[in-house]
Amino acid sequence: MNRVRLEVGKAVVGQDGAITGLLIALLARGHVLLEGVPGVAKTLLVRAFSRAIGLDTKRVQFTPDLMPGDLSGSLIYDARTGEFEFRPGPVFTHVLLADEINRTPPKTQAALLEAMEERQVSADGVTRALPDPFLVAATQNPIEHEGTYSLPEAQLDRFLLKIVIDMPARDAELAVLRRHADGFRPGDLQAAGLSAVVGAAQIRAAQQAAASVAVSDDVLAYVVDLARATRQAPSVQLGASPRAATALLAAAKVWAWLQGYPAITPDHVQAMLVPAWRHRLRLRPEAEIEGVSVEAILTSVLQQTPVPK
Repeated sequence: MNRVRLEVGKAVVGQDGAITGLLIALLARGHVLLEGVPGVAKTLLVRAFSRAIGLDTKRVQFTPDLMPGDLSGSLIYDARTGEFEFRPGPVFTHVLLADEINRTPPKTQAALLEAMEERQVSADGVTRALPDPFLVAATQNPIEHEGTYSLPEAQLDRFLLKIVIDMPARDAELAVLRRHADGFRPGDLQAAGLSAVVGAAQIRAAQQAAASVAVSDDVLAYVVDLARATRQAPSVQLGASPRAATALLAAAKVWAWLQGYPAITPDHVQAMLVPAWRHRLRLRPEAEIEGVSVEAILTSVLQQTPVPK
């Protein structure tokens, strides 16, 4: 997994946190939502990550006219046989890059729900399993609202993590320009020297190993206390659900495993709290008007919730 980080670093500079987030989502059998302004390498990051893990990848540009069948597939009439046959859509892949997911209507966004949650697609009364492993990496722009649709709560809840990609630091931005000055082309990752350093079998083994990380009753109680604290916060309209608690637990397990720990500590839970819950909480309208942020609420919850020894 560390080799994956290094390999992606050949194409993407200064986004170590986002690379780690993609790894955690993959090994926790979850999905990730990448949010950032245009030009911070969201799409390039996912493409480089997919190449490093050696899995099939398909990219879908979400647009207002995208239909559910364009994602999941549809029945096509075969004139030679006189029968309808199912033609799989781009969701039948290991890594699905859903570019600008908030540019398509909720009906099409909802087409991903079954795939993300059940890892299968139902069409014409037949259920078809998706490849294993399966990861949806979606991107969205946080500042442009014209022609966009807010993701429904049920859709957001299916993302294990929400990673916010900020502008790079000065040194990282300088390194990006130096690479481009030396002839780096984002569209040609092969020329950049990227290659697969792991495969599907190794990823499945890593998923099983991460899932076996031990969790004490005290840490489980700590996760529950954190979730309940979000529901009691005065500025919060919708707090962390039991599903949010299980998502935090899964992410903390992988983070502990990546660091070589045999069991989760409160530090692992704290490290994953914001990316695992920042998209699941809803603030009261008056709190939003006052400029209160979800991240500030979560930071306050961490400070006020007793930490087990």
